[in-house]
Amino acid sequence: MMKVDKGKTWKNWAHTSESTPENTFYPTSIEDVCKLVKEASKQQKKIKVVGAGHSFTSLVQTSEWLVSLDQFSGIETINEEACYATVLGGTRLFQIGEALGKRGYAQENLGDVNVQSIAGAISTGTHGTGIAFGNISTQVLEVVLVTGTGEILTISENNNPAYFKACLVSLGSLGIIVKVTIKIIPSPVYEYKSQKIAYSQLSQQLEQLIKSNRHFEFYLFPYSDVVQVKTMNAVEQKAQRMELHHFKNLVMENYLFFVISETCRILPKSSRFFSKISAKGVSTTIKRANSYQLFATPRLVRFREMEYCIPLENLKPALEKIRECIVTKKHKVHFPIECRTVKADDIWISPSYQRDSAYIAFHMYKGMPYEEYFHDMESIMQQFDGRPHWAKMHTRTTEDLLTLYPKLSDFLAVREELDPEGIFMNDYLNTLFNGERASRPPR
Repeated sequence: MMKVDKGKTWKNWAHTSESTPENTFYPTSIEDVCKLVKEASKQQKKIKVVGAGHSFTSLVQTSEWLVSLDQFSGIETINEEACYATVLGGTRLFQIGEALGKRGYAQENLGDVNVQSIAGAISTGTHGTGIAFGNISTQVLEVVLVTGTGEILTISENNNPAYFKACLVSLGSLGIIVKVTIKIIPSPVYEYKSQKIAYSQLSQQLEQLIKSNRHFEFYLFPYSDVVQVKTMNAVEQKAQRMELHHFKNLVMENYLFFVISETCRILPKSSRFFSKISAKGVSTTIKRANSYQLFATPRLVRFREMEYCIPLENLKPALEKIRECIVTKKHKVHFPIECRTVKADDIWISPSYQRDSAYIAFHMYKGMPYEEYFHDMESIMQQFDGRPHWAKMHTRTTEDLLTLYPKLSDFLAVREELDPEGIFMNDYLNTLFNGERASRPPR
């Protein structure tokens, strides 16, 4: 029998969205999911599906029915000869990494957080970094979707191809993703290197750093001329043990940073000082490990986040504007600004649609005012043709989004076709896709 929680309050990871659904369901099979959708249609109920709750928006907020796929997870098939794996929709990314790793395989790229479900990650356009790689959705070969009528659709370039580019990033608005087939690769051993360099050096070498490294990202520290650069490249050597590396990440990037963040919350004017100290504290680190062990780091310090995707050629001028604005406006922020690169794709509402991209992520510690900082950073991103990350805070209007995404109208037509009663919509999505203004981020 399917587990059901009645009146259980749900919060996302960042505590920016909270609701008390009438019922929370935990299906264990595709048949359970189909029955739920058909019953929701019969009772005229709305359904939202939740994975790890790592979206900063109100994508899954509902007072009606919430569906968790936590009990519908696992690896169904690993085909080593054809290099693909089929996984159930609720499977977390770290579970996929561990299961594939035991067989000597891996996903070709991952983000810096790996607790999301595979269905949630592809639905919101989750990405890693590396200009040769698209977002995680580009790894998808096939999706099995339960539509708003309870029908099971297998969608790929060969099956129902008219829906394929729409369903790869869909914000959960087309149906419930119950199964995903993804490309896999023989698991590489990477050499991970973290170091600090001067901003002037970064500016001079940026194009070369992007082109010459398999995976490259960097962090700007507000009020500092020091930049942290991280690279990962394949090597022939054996992997090292990672216990000490993970311990250092846990202590330095979480516990110590929590103390710094609390100090900045209590004494906001100290943000400039601690940002500079954090930058100076970046040490040179070199490690070798399997790729899936290096992509992600634990995130225990809660924050608010806005992330924008801009054309890659706009990255350098955008950085100049960002640095100038923070100093001029004296923003009280100590979180570093994360910058990554992603290859162009042809997924209809992917932020990287038809353009090689730079993603710039802005963070503010939970409990510190973020509105003015995010407003100013968003204004800069708009100047550089920025598209918002769907799982992060933003204030773009429906009119804005229709301009930014040439295929959004086509996507919405597919949405109406697969979910004619709007079972998978909520207030946030209605405002985002049909309203005059996108919902303001919660406090």
